[in-house]
Amino acid sequence: MAFAKDFTTPLTSFDPAVAAIIAAEKQRQRTGLEMIPSESFPSKAVLDALGSVMNNKYSEGYPKKRYYGGNEFIDQGEQLAIDRAKQLFGAEHVNVQPYSGSPANAAIYFALLNYGDKVMGMSLSQGGHLTHGHSVNFSGKQYTFVQYGVDKETEQLDMDAIRKMTIAEQPKMIVSGFTAYPRAIDFKQFAEIAADVGAYSMVDMSHIAGLIAGGAHQSPFPFTDVVMTTTHKTLCGPRGAMILSKIEDPLKEKYNPGSKLTLAQRIDKAVFPGLQGGPHNHAIAAKAVAFGEALKPEFTVFAHQIVKNAQALADSLMEQGLRLVSGGTDNHLILVDLTKLGVTGQQAETALDHVGITVNKNTVPYDLRGPFDPSGIRLGTPALTCRGMQESEMKDIGQWIAHVVKNHENKERLQKIRSNVLDLTKQFPLYA
Repeated sequence: MAFAKDFTTPLTSFDPAVAAIIAAEKQRQRTGLEMIPSESFPSKAVLDALGSVMNNKYSEGYPKKRYYGGNEFIDQGEQLAIDRAKQLFGAEHVNVQPYSGSPANAAIYFALLNYGDKVMGMSLSQGGHLTHGHSVNFSGKQYTFVQYGVDKETEQLDMDAIRKMTIAEQPKMIVSGFTAYPRAIDFKQFAEIAADVGAYSMVDMSHIAGLIAGGAHQSPFPFTDVVMTTTHKTLCGPRGAMILSKIEDPLKEKYNPGSKLTLAQRIDKAVFPGLQGGPHNHAIAAKAVAFGEALKPEFTVFAHQIVKNAQALADSLMEQGLRLVSGGTDNHLILVDLTKLGVTGQQAETALDHVGITVNKNTVPYDLRGPFDPSGIRLGTPALTCRGMQESEMKDIGQWIAHVVKNHENKERLQKIRSNVLDLTKQFPLYA
């Protein structure tokens, strides 16, 4: 008898072990409060596209210029994602093929830099990302990064100090956009500083892309040369990334005289064939769905609610005596410094896990502890806002977090907070 792949048996019957793991994770998400700032909940429509037959097709190349046949509908899906992203952010050029944020940043560096070129990026320990020049990462190994941070007193960016560093260092590129910085970023000023020294301006807006799309944070367009973003986090799409850029290279005569390539073409060539092979067409279809959702008027309300919730949560935490880095937040995330409480970030994360509140341990600026057991925790509101929670819920959650941190070794008190969390999550169903 000829063999044919099973196209009909559901996962629960075909592989109950994997099905049980997925069901357990779904239940964990339903009955807990996901508060890691880089996490959110995509819609069922996004997940449907992600699990679709678009997964089955190879399509190396770009729309209307593929190396394989049979890509008529793949082309339509990718072009739709591109068109929606352009409309959403006002970008001249968009590449939706990057698999994730780190590969997308690598593609930008590969396109615009030579190995060893000098770049300015924010220190990981003060809010930056690994790919913004950390010494253990490819970015720090392949390029000469100089790192800026925040002012020790205000714990915010000092743009005058960054300008002075830029003039002294003369980098080829300046990277802005961060993973643990709770304040608004002046992207226009970053672009102006870069232009003054003839450097490329690059923004990694991964954390705040949804806020930018919804008008709750300043946009890096149209003045920034090249922008990278992941497509999940506050944008609430699938795990993936995209690169948005100007079409023409403003520094072509300085760095690439005689080249016939535009900046957009350099980006595309860096993604494919430079660093990637076949794109993940199921993820691109899901990106198109997420961009379509973000273009709807209600997404603007959602984006602003994320910020309102974060600020309400920040107020609640401070009322309970917790110290917040920079004294508050302008975006979706909060960084809590636990030093004065005598509690470590790891202790707080573990205790909060026990009650169903998921955060991550995180260094704070000028932290005296190491990254594996730092002095702070990082938390945010995108996932809670996806479920429909608002300011009143944030007040309660802030009180619970403070209570858990202060009583992290008291199992009886932790159990009471766990009951509160369960009661709250029942009011805001997830993937019912």
